[in-house]
Amino acid sequence: MTWDITGMAAVANVGATPGEIFAALCAGRESRRPLIAFDPDKYRAAYAYEIDDRPEGGDLPRRATRWLTTVVRQAAADAGLGEDLSQVPVLVGTTMREQRSLELRWRDGADVALADLHFGTALKAAFGACTTYTFANACSASLYALGMATDMIEAGMADTVVVAGTDAATESGFGTLDRVQNDLPDALRPFDATHKGMLMGEGAAAVVVQRAGTGSGPVQARVRGVSMNCDAHHATAPDPDGITRAVIDAHSRAGVRASDIDLVMLHGSGTPRNDTTEASVLRQIFQGAGEGPRMTAIKAMTGHTLGGSGLLSLVVAVLAMKNRTVPPVLGLADPIPEAAGLRLVQGSPAAGELVIAQIDAFGFGGINAVAIVEAAR
Repeated sequence: MTWDITGMAAVANVGATPGEIFAALCAGRESRRPLIAFDPDKYRAAYAYEIDDRPEGGDLPRRATRWLTTVVRQAAADAGLGEDLSQVPVLVGTTMREQRSLELRWRDGADVALADLHFGTALKAAFGACTTYTFANACSASLYALGMATDMIEAGMADTVVVAGTDAATESGFGTLDRVQNDLPDALRPFDATHKGMLMGEGAAAVVVQRAGTGSGPVQARVRGVSMNCDAHHATAPDPDGITRAVIDAHSRAGVRASDIDLVMLHGSGTPRNDTTEASVLRQIFQGAGEGPRMTAIKAMTGHTLGGSGLLSLVVAVLAMKNRTVPPVLGLADPIPEAAGLRLVQGSPAAGELVIAQIDAFGFGGINAVAIVEAAR
């Protein structure tokens, strides 16, 4: 059983379209910048992966909402849907929703109505969307939304669903991470021996998912299966058993074996605990599966885009399969011992035939999601 992806869009610090983002990832340009959203004197971390769209010397409310409406509009257009989504459910994954707007309202008296804090308000105004849901499932939120979209289609609730994810950096979130991480990261360096922790990124992504064969435009890729679980093992520490179950269940739902996977889009948050756990689990999963899939982690360039990160990785996976090219993990020079044997892409893009991709997203509280996507050939 598959579901067609017929439209895609994304915005991140390295580009305003999927094509721009993919080209930047393949070029491997350093993209972190000195922190501008908040007073850097208050924090140990001096860098972030922010989208440069604020007015000089200030900040704007509703940035996450603006990115959301932008990517939904672009993905809908890409799928040939137009801007009337009154009959199309829109599912949004996020971690912070519009928390930054609330901070600006409290601190600066920014003009933010209570209704502006709900994505559904903007989606209805922009597209006439009547059925909208927001999922705040931490860093797995947008893949949770994808899984719910496939369930809605199979339940006969809709033939077409728009799935999106969006998050803007918040001072409360940035400050919390700044204080709880043991070391001070100057850059997000997943799976490298120098990794010290995560840094925030910003962005949004959207895809249009349709019942197989019902779309009017070309199929960009196919969703084979989405696995979701919440192991509730620990508030912040990932549980290898919970992640293993999520990966195995995703393979089962997609009807694939480990040896069928050509590409893994790693969660790769850059924290020592996440990197060692994810690497150890994948070594076990792919043991005996031939040479194993290529693996990459885009947070090394985009930062951690929180609730939208899983869907952003999925968009990159689709482009990687189309272009038969896997972007490298920026800054990966000395992989951690737990990653020994994994085919992490280093230095320059890796070329090759890519048919099946696995996308990982693991959130605080043991909220795990894994999607399997197939190239449209």
